[in-house]
Amino acid sequence: MTDALAHVANLPGVADAVADARTAVDRLLGHRILRRRSADVSTESALRGARATAVLEGAAVDLEVLRTTDDPGDPIVHGALRVSAELGSLAETWRHAPRQVLARLHVLAAADAVDAADLGRPRPDGRPVEDVLELGDPPPAAEVAARLDALSGLLTGTTKAPALVVAAIVHGELLTLRPFGWGDGIVARAAQRLTLVARGLDPKSLAAPEVGHLELGADYADALRAYASGTPEGLTVWIRHCSAAVAAAARDSQAICEALMRG
Repeated sequence: MTDALAHVANLPGVADAVADARTAVDRLLGHRILRRRSADVSTESALRGARATAVLEGAAVDLEVLRTTDDPGDPIVHGALRVSAELGSLAETWRHAPRQVLARLHVLAAADAVDAADLGRPRPDGRPVEDVLELGDPPPAAEVAARLDALSGLLTGTTKAPALVVAAIVHGELLTLRPFGWGDGIVARAAQRLTLVARGLDPKSLAAPEVGHLELGADYADALRAYASGTPEGLTVWIRHCSAAVAAAARDSQAICEALMRG
């Protein structure tokens, strides 16, 4: 069978961007503080990632507030925190049952915001769809179902594509499809991070790509629109953006390590 993801990885400009991100992650993974405090770095990264994905989803929340409150109030923030807390336990299931994990991520993300009957279920035509990033109208339900099946097949199949490329495609597809209608950004960014963990790039989930996407600002939505175009050039723009976000996330976690070193 054709390795479609490997073909994407060979697009001009992709390999260099992926290599730069991989170098940043490898530098992080080599930090000496991780020999005894990797759990602390993962915990801080999870909190920063939850805050970043909530902001990208339209919430207004300060990182220090999240450190000191048990009830942030906003259902978006609640959902982001629940997803972040459970992400580590989902990596193994993600490898062989991604549709099951996507449903679980939506249950976690949207438990305070949508009817219980809609949790974890792909949206039918006619259900309102949040468009926080102003991406335009999503595909109809039938196309969503077909593309989710195709994405699941790609994830459970074999590919020579780097983890960064696979993770970028997962993220781009999910936000283009917006399969649930609410909380899709939280789900998509969590799926990207899960892919990086499950495929061995960042097995301890030390870097938070969500932080990188937030740091890159308006480029995030622009790159998603490029991905949605379906052109090779659009795919390249998106994967380069995702690679830059991962590199930025690795640098952020490197700063966490340095802060722990200083005490």
